Amino acid sequence: MRSAASTATSYADDPKEAATILRDAAEAGVVGGSIEDWSGEKIYDFNLAVERVAAGVEMARSLKVPFTFTARAENLIRGVKDLDDTIKRLKAFEKAGADVLYAPGLRDLATMKMVVGEIGKPLNVVMSAGDPDLTAEQLASVGVKRVSVGGALSRLALAAFMKGAREMKEKGGFTCAPPAMKESSSAWDQPRRRRCGAPRGGG
Repeated sequence: MRSAASTATSYADDPKEAATILRDAAEAGVVGGSIEDWSGEKIYDFNLAVERVAAGVEMARSLKVPFTFTARAENLIRGVKDLDDTIKRLKAFEKAGADVLYAPGLRDLATMKMVVGEIGKPLNVVMSAGDPDLTAEQLASVGVKRVSVGGALSRLALAAFMKGAREMKEKGGFTCAPPAMKESSSAWDQPRRRRCGAPRGGG
């Protein structure tokens, strides 16, 4: 299965240096990555943000494998509730050559539709920051081309883990175990398979 990675800040401010993480990701077998306009402490100046994306595009095009490069505008999840500036950045990132545009924090269909109408490249929406009642079909209806969930599935797994651990610690109970076993592996639905390293013919 081919995977893309959130290379995010790229661990460097300098455009050329930031872009090297895309090369490193490709060498590890990843076929897509991103650069964002957040330093870890602040939103980058507009011109520097565009330069970083342009460097990312140049690096992505130089790779030996097809590589999908995503440019991220982080305003909306970094306390800068400026949709106009976010769209301005996305349009500049598109002009710089990004394959996919991404503004985490778009929550409702009307705003997503507005952004789609302002750009020409595919828009990615992350549903860990969107209205959870929306469906993939609704997102597609307003022009969203790619949907991600961020760390939502890992947080869901961790929440289930913590719920089970609390029950064991606080109540000495194990009601979490049967549903988990039922869902976790087809091995539990196939009695003839060896389980837990049991020898053939063993119980």
